[in-house]
Amino acid sequence: MTETSPPIPLRGIIGEPRKGKIGVLVEEHFDMTEFRLFNELFPKHGYQVVYLSHLWGNPALTFGSNPDAGWVEEHVLVETEIAAADPSDYKGIIIIGAYASDRLRYQVTPRKGEPNQAPAVVFIRRALAASHLKIGTICHSLWLLCADRALLQGRQVTCAHNIVCDVENAGAEVIYGPEGTVDLVIDGNLITGKHPGITDQFITTFLTEIEKGD
Repeated sequence: MTETSPPIPLRGIIGEPRKGKIGVLVEEHFDMTEFRLFNELFPKHGYQVVYLSHLWGNPALTFGSNPDAGWVEEHVLVETEIAAADPSDYKGIIIIGAYASDRLRYQVTPRKGEPNQAPAVVFIRRALAASHLKIGTICHSLWLLCADRALLQGRQVTCAHNIVCDVENAGAEVIYGPEGTVDLVIDGNLITGKHPGITDQFITTFLTEIEKGD
């Protein structure tokens, strides 16, 4: 029986910040298509990609992608603690899709009547409050914003068909077309995409919105 070495994770700081940094919130079970295209296209356009997560007191943690082909192909080593991060250090913030967004909203001790205090939710709350800062989601990643109804109330968005009920119950207006939810919606500083199949289009739009603001 041949033993295989564990995969070497990609360090979660990619490219040089010639035009600035794009922060990507990540956890276990992230979308592999988005991950690969973020890492390729943002640095190509002059933006450093920085992966952020709650590290639970560790100096770094490694997270794996969804096992789309029956095994976990992609791993990222995250060294940036989201609880210590400042949204103003970034040109834009993206929440990666898939089940990672649900894991990011976990809080150890929820209390009745108090808004979600998970570090990622606290961070995205601050980021959304900065009207000049672009925030992006694709597919399932609006799950993170569903953790606090105040983050989605009255916002126009799109998302994966799987989570339409969650998003609408959180107060958002989901925009529909002939084939279900539309591909992209821009509502102020919030840019939402339907699914990983439109990641290229999402990145192009996200960059346009960032550079329009500049």
